[in-house]
Amino acid sequence: MPEMKICILSDSHDNRQLMAAAVADAKTRGAEAVLHCGDVVAPTTLRILQKFELPVHVIHGNNTGDMYSMTRLAAEPGSVVRYHGQDAGITLGGRHIFIVHYPHYAKAMACTGDYDLVCCGHEHKPELLQLANVKGGQTWLVNPGTVGGVGHAPTYVMADLDGMHFETLPVPVPATVPSEQPRVTPHV
Repeated sequence: MPEMKICILSDSHDNRQLMAAAVADAKTRGAEAVLHCGDVVAPTTLRILQKFELPVHVIHGNNTGDMYSMTRLAAEPGSVVRYHGQDAGITLGGRHIFIVHYPHYAKAMACTGDYDLVCCGHEHKPELLQLANVKGGQTWLVNPGTVGGVGHAPTYVMADLDGMHFETLPVPVPATVPSEQPRVTPHV
């Protein structure tokens, strides 16, 4: 299997600066792609990621924003954004990956055994765990927390798909940005 590292993030809630700081940090660590597990909100938020020249696989989450504009952004010539709608099944580094916003949906998809990795968001708290699946194996379930710092410290996950190693990392917060935003909606 080819070696590949990816940046997994979620719940940016329009915080361009923290999202860019996470992707910049991940790129220095060898990330070759970004997975965004939803709640981008305004599609223009993703424009800041163009400069990193990494493919960005994104779904919309429960704060959908303008899905038409998200589709148009993804269709622009040279865009790094790959917009998949409410969920996505993709293959990167020889691994089958499912991306969805909701943890309950993610847990169900992990239990199918059809994926090596299932990524989700929504709860704004990072979680890394392996779940038993119906095929007798284990599937990784990764929630990177909130890259936007909404109600919790901003985090993302760096993933090594070759060895299936995952690390939750703090976003290196630029001095001009508050590290934690107030809770805007209940997520229980």
